[in-house]
Amino acid sequence: RFIACPQLARTVQRCLQGAAGPGPQPVLLECAPGPGILTRTLLNAGLKVVALENNSAFLPNLQSLENSLDGQLKVIYGDFFRLDPLVTGTLKPPAMSSDKLFETMGVAPVSWTADVPLKVFGILPQRKERSILWKFIFALYECSSIYRCGRVELNVFISEKEYKVLAAKPGETKAYQALTVLWQVGCEIQLLHMEPWSSFVTNLKNGGLAIPKSTWLPNDHLCLVRLTPQKNLFRGGLKPTNSSTFIFMVKQCFAKPKSKLTDKLNSWSLDNGGKLLRALEIPQNAQTRSLYPEDYRRLFEALQNSSMFTEAWFYDEVWESIRNIN
Repeated sequence: RFIACPQLARTVQRCLQGAAGPGPQPVLLECAPGPGILTRTLLNAGLKVVALENNSAFLPNLQSLENSLDGQLKVIYGDFFRLDPLVTGTLKPPAMSSDKLFETMGVAPVSWTADVPLKVFGILPQRKERSILWKFIFALYECSSIYRCGRVELNVFISEKEYKVLAAKPGETKAYQALTVLWQVGCEIQLLHMEPWSSFVTNLKNGGLAIPKSTWLPNDHLCLVRLTPQKNLFRGGLKPTNSSTFIFMVKQCFAKPKSKLTDKLNSWSLDNGGKLLRALEIPQNAQTRSLYPEDYRRLFEALQNSSMFTEAWFYDEVWESIRNIN
C-alpha cells in the first residue's frame, strides 16, 4: 500500500476539482484511503466522498470521521480491485460485487452516452498493475462490472512505465502494445500529474519503497492518469456483444508485432486481405505495430462486414485469457 503525503493530497485535490463542470457533480469513490490524508483534503474542498477501504485496521478512524459529518462521507468495507471475482457462492469481504457497491452508494446506472456518473480515485496495486489494467479493459468493452453503471471515470496513480505503454504511439518499440490500442480506442487518456516515488510512504516493514524495476522504460514517478470512456465507443460495428472479438483480434496482431498485417489476414483464411487493406487505405506492407488504434477499429468493422471472416478461431483464447486475468 502506498499512501499520499499531505502535500501530494492537495495536488490530487486540485486535479480532481479541476475536472468539475457545471451542474450536479458525480460521486467520488476513493479506493483504499488508509489513514484518510487525502480523504480529509477532499472533504475540506467540499467534495462528497465514498471511501472504500479494504483494510479493517483503518476503518475505525474513517468511520469516526464519517459520523462527525452530515452525509458528506460514506465509508464502506471493500476492495475496489477485487470487485466481481469469478467465484461461486457468497463473496467474502473485502471482495464484493459491483452491484452491491452501487446499491450501497446509491448510484443508479445511466446510459452510455450520458455524463460520467461516478469518478474513482485510487492507486493501482503495483504487483497486479498489468492484470488490473487488462481486467478493466474487458469490463469496459463488455459494459460489465463497474461499467454497467455507465462511463465510469478512473483517476488512478499508475507506474510511469505502464503510463508510457498506455500513451505510446505506433512504431515505439516495446511500449506500443495491444493494451495501448485498446485503452486509446476505449478512453480519453489524460496525464494529470507526475509525482516522484519519494512523495509516497509505505507500510512495508523495512520502510522502503517497493518501486518496480524497469530496464526499458522510465519508471521514476507515479503518474496520476484520468481514463474517461469514449462516449462514441459503441458507434459503428463495435458493440458490447462482439467486443471480446475486437480485443482478441488486437491481441493476435501484437503476438508478432513485426509481422506484416497481410500475413495475419492470410492466417485468418482471408484471401481478399489485400483488397480489404486497399479499401481501408492501409499500406500492403504495413506491420501490425505501425497501425494507429483507430486503424484497428476500422479493420475490425471491415472484418465484421466480410462474409469470409469467421470468429471461431478466437473462442479458445478468449476463455483461457479471461480465466488467467481473474
